[in-house]
Amino acid sequence: MTKIGLPVPAGFTISTEACDYFYKNGKKYPTELNKQVSDHVRKLERTTKRKLGDPQNPLLVSVRSGSARSMPGMMETILNLGLNDRSVKGLASVTRNERFAYDAYRRFVQMYSTVVMGMPKEDLEQRLRVMKDRLGVKEDTAVPASGWKELVTEYKAYFRKESGTEFPDDPIDQLWGAIGAVFESWMAEKAVTYRRVEKITGLLGTAVNVVQMVFGNTGDTSGTGVCFTRDPSSGEKIFYGDYLV
Repeated sequence: MTKIGLPVPAGFTISTEACDYFYKNGKKYPTELNKQVSDHVRKLERTTKRKLGDPQNPLLVSVRSGSARSMPGMMETILNLGLNDRSVKGLASVTRNERFAYDAYRRFVQMYSTVVMGMPKEDLEQRLRVMKDRLGVKEDTAVPASGWKELVTEYKAYFRKESGTEFPDDPIDQLWGAIGAVFESWMAEKAVTYRRVEKITGLLGTAVNVVQMVFGNTGDTSGTGVCFTRDPSSGEKIFYGDYLV
């Protein structure tokens, strides 16, 4: 899509064949995949003129599934990948919005902890509620940068306690964790059940789409949504979708 000039962010795709290999070979990756991912990360950095983990102008990516058949809500997604204690400062500088940068960081740590490591989402949500109560605010939008900084520290301490390791600082380590989580989500109970109910068969697995982040929460003029060129229910040739602001 980027090659034909459509206004979509740059990225690359790991094919369903890699997912098929993953499950047929004891959850190991094809030998050539490491170099392919590395090469395409470098290419993405050149295209975007940003770099993963860079403290001045960081590249952040989303890591999403890409099944040949739509399976809404069944597969896992990781957002804001590439943030660490250095690159978050670069994001704050580039966007001139420290509050947004640390909100993105805490979202990433929370998502990585639950999706990649399988930690209970409620444990992290409870820490968020306690922090907001302490600050006397009800909405996330009312939390100042200092609150998000505090929550990042709490989330990382929780991660260390639950996993016995530090939260991954290297964006490439983060990326491989996310790739594995997306592949793993193909055989998650809810995904398997959905395919059975919808009679979806004959697929090799899920692709993994690694795409430059586009933020839906930078301010009042940003949002997020999904759009189809056909009605998913009837197949009618009309634009269909929804959005959230």
